Amino acid sequence: MKKIGMIVAVEIQSVLDKYGAQLAEKKDVAGYQVLEYQTADYQLIIANCGAGEISAASGTQFLISEYKVDVVVNFGVVGGLTEEMSKTKLCIVDKVVHYDFDTSAVDNVEVGRYLNYPDVYIPATPELKEIAIKAHPELLPVICASGDKFVADPEAKAALNKQYGASICEMEAAGIVLTCNRNKVPCVLIKIVSDGIHGGFEEFLETKDTAAAMCLEIVEKIIPQI
Repeated sequence: MKKIGMIVAVEIQSVLDKYGAQLAEKKDVAGYQVLEYQTADYQLIIANCGAGEISAASGTQFLISEYKVDVVVNFGVVGGLTEEMSKTKLCIVDKVVHYDFDTSAVDNVEVGRYLNYPDVYIPATPELKEIAIKAHPELLPVICASGDKFVADPEAKAALNKQYGASICEMEAAGIVLTCNRNKVPCVLIKIVSDGIHGGFEEFLETKDTAAAMCLEIVEKIIPQI
């Protein structure tokens, strides 16, 4: 039976609302809240990691090392960086740039670049992206700007779009994709915009739960395909 790991940052309530009584008993393992959901075809192991790149990377490694998951899935709410990326825009991460990773003072490479990649972009698993888009053509492939900060300022959002061609920003994707790539475990990241380019924390709070629930509905339909 395929084991699918789901890494969840701040959207855990949508998981509890969706699966409810179908979830196995909650467990605390190595500092993580772990939930399990099983069907005839797959076992879903959900780890609530909390916000930020370090939390996401460690939570992803936890799922890979502790549970030997075959695939890692992440869903969540993000900020939109363009006028087009309005609220509730569903997208799938094609590649991610860790925009606040900066070693340029010592190695003279671009801000955001890890030396084991040819440029600043870290790819998610292309095969899973294609499977997801085939199942749900409304998913928009995007570049995700990921860093350890909540970006609310419209000028800062526009700058990320201009510099990296990114359409969305959030705080976990770089940690997840880097960890999966290093472990050679495929990953797929489905995101939904909760706050547009002119939105900030207030808009995020207003739309987070509804948007997360919508995103999880799509993810649940994709999981059996992978």
